[in-house]
Amino acid sequence: MKTTVRTTLTAALVGTLLAAAPVASADGGPREGVQSVLDRAVSEAGLPGARAEVRNGDSTWFGTAGTADVNTGRAIAPKDRFRIGSTTKTFVATVVLQLAAEQRLSLDDSVEHWLPGLVDGYGYDGSRITVRQLLNHTSGVFNYAEAPQLADEFVGPPFLRHRFDDLTPRQLVEAAVVNGPKFAPGTGWAYSDTNYALAGMIVEKAAGRSLAQEIAERITRPLHLKSTYEPTAGDMRIHGPHGRHYSKLMVPGDDAPVYDVTDLNPSWGYASGDMISTTGDLNTFFRALLEGRMLPPAQQREMFTVLDPQGHWIPDTRYGLGVASLKLSCGTVWGMGGAINGSWSYTFGTRDGRHLLSTEVNGDWAKGGWGSPIGIFTAELEAEFCPAAPAATS
Repeated sequence: MKTTVRTTLTAALVGTLLAAAPVASADGGPREGVQSVLDRAVSEAGLPGARAEVRNGDSTWFGTAGTADVNTGRAIAPKDRFRIGSTTKTFVATVVLQLAAEQRLSLDDSVEHWLPGLVDGYGYDGSRITVRQLLNHTSGVFNYAEAPQLADEFVGPPFLRHRFDDLTPRQLVEAAVVNGPKFAPGTGWAYSDTNYALAGMIVEKAAGRSLAQEIAERITRPLHLKSTYEPTAGDMRIHGPHGRHYSKLMVPGDDAPVYDVTDLNPSWGYASGDMISTTGDLNTFFRALLEGRMLPPAQQREMFTVLDPQGHWIPDTRYGLGVASLKLSCGTVWGMGGAINGSWSYTFGTRDGRHLLSTEVNGDWAKGGWGSPIGIFTAELEAEFCPAAPAATS
């Protein structure tokens, strides 16, 4: 059960800086390789629809397969919005690092300093856990997505009864803390949505206003990301143009029922995974981030200093502060991925931000030996960034 809920709420939701070999850049022409993988996502993996947007220099390519809505057959459009899951963490980490640059907080501050008494007892000492350890998942704080009390509500058919429940960030943290730590702070690595719930709460404390306001003021408005926002806890809808999100509720088996879960209460995602965006907006954001336009040099170095999860996360993937590096057959790309019921997505690109691919599927499964949508995304990245290398297969 814990494995299943971890996949539901956090999958895709995972050395040294700048050491990776550069990745070859493709030209601005048609993306036959990427389009082929999108087609296979529908024909082989059985997903309702798939999309990808490539930005290489000043050129943009957008491709789709399948449908945005299985009832109407509507095509997927570039402006269609979707839930981005753990890519939310990149936005949150950026805000935290901007606050650090302004000396409104420090990455060495303790959780206890900002949230006194919240992470205490059950083997915890919040004074020993730093903001940096929250952002790079070395805090040891238990993942609320694995908490048995939430697993009982958000896995399988019970999700349909509880997807409109309203959970506060404090409730999410409390559900995690009672399970005790995974390890002492700084002695291990474990992906934990609780880390970013705490980081979001610290942002609100340090800034004196909501996380959504900080993200809007610092990121989405300056970059003109008109389709990107953090919904309020009780806002069940995706505003603006969007397709449908389909889920098997992480029930195994190719014949598991599929449900439309487009509308849900994102409160259980909060700072770890509740935001909404588009492939175009995500490419714009990650280009600005990778180019160094969002952070001063010191904070940029902090963000892109990656740790090796040592087999505890996605293969060939390392984690920094809200960003990840992924080793392909021809080099390394940088970005982040996210998953939430009914929508999985990836945005990765070259370290200079000039060449990016953002992709999403409107289902949370993959048949035909793909393993999960991550296999599809990796094949797309190989096709785009390593066109001379053998294409990744299922």
